[in-house]
Amino acid sequence: MSAPDRHGGSTVADISVVICVYTEDRWEDILAAVSSVRAQSLPALETLLVVDHNAPLLDRLAGEYKETGQVRVVANAGPRGLSAGRNTGIAASRGEIIAFLDDDAVAERDWLRHFAEGYADPRVLAVGGRTLPAWDFGRRPAWFPEEFDWVVGCTYKGLPAGRVRVRNVLGGNASFRRTAFEAAGGFATGIGRDGDKRPLGGEETELCIRLSRARPDAVLLIDDRAVIHHRVPAARQRFAYFRTRTYAEGLSKALVARSVGAGKGLESERRYTTRVLPAGVGRGLRDALLARPGGAGRAGAIVAGVVAAAGGYVLGSVRARRGGAAFSVTEIGNSVVRTGEEADGEGAAA
Repeated sequence: MSAPDRHGGSTVADISVVICVYTEDRWEDILAAVSSVRAQSLPALETLLVVDHNAPLLDRLAGEYKETGQVRVVANAGPRGLSAGRNTGIAASRGEIIAFLDDDAVAERDWLRHFAEGYADPRVLAVGGRTLPAWDFGRRPAWFPEEFDWVVGCTYKGLPAGRVRVRNVLGGNASFRRTAFEAAGGFATGIGRDGDKRPLGGEETELCIRLSRARPDAVLLIDDRAVIHHRVPAARQRFAYFRTRTYAEGLSKALVARSVGAGKGLESERRYTTRVLPAGVGRGLRDALLARPGGAGRAGAIVAGVVAAAGGYVLGSVRARRGGAAFSVTEIGNSVVRTGEEADGEGAAA
């Protein structure tokens, strides 16, 4: 399906937007996210709110949007967690392109337009965007390094600028052709977040690597003009959360490496840890010597984040070797269901 581009007269693919939600604590954030989609310069075909095993929230949202034909509220049809919620949204959607927006983020007006432009090339199967932090207190904590903005779900210092080819997009601000899921399957359950439990991640990395293997000709892009603003509440601005999230990321990377191999699973991370982070430590120490606020804290946070992530990765790798990977890949279209235990030897973490 396609729709007319009211600005240029050409046609663009229909885009379904999926927003996964799980708690009434984010009620105002959810409404703001939906409003930002409805205000797009390129209208979405539909917005799907996928509710993760929360009946009161499901009923409340259904009532809120019962008169709105372009917003549909559906229940997560799989196990609890973000990956299954996204898979439910994919299955329920009708668009040629499926875009994902976090439930505590708002998209700029041309977000979908910039996504759509990327798909002019038929080889492009995924387009991601740039996610900027919206700090609850109005400014970044002085100790919080930009190199670790991924901790709060945002684009981090070290990623290339412009529209560039990448290994993987970042899940809270991303889009895929429907054919991508038909080729590679859906998001792996058992990787990524499950409500308010340990803040795992990595599900979009694992999917994108699987997609590139299933379709070696596939092009995956990030276009930094496709901007969203991601709320960072006070609780996520504390060092305790920073440490927990970096440790959880190490656990997640071990699962990704188990699924797709350490070579691809850690390809981008090697450059990040050997080039981007040392430069960040150097800047922090320089700022400390110049008596600039937060310099020593940023340098220390980078070191602490690396240590925590490495510890999580080692522990996660040991667990994966001993007990197998407790995740599965959902079949979408004609793709094949794989479980973690069925992954070949390349999936073992190095």
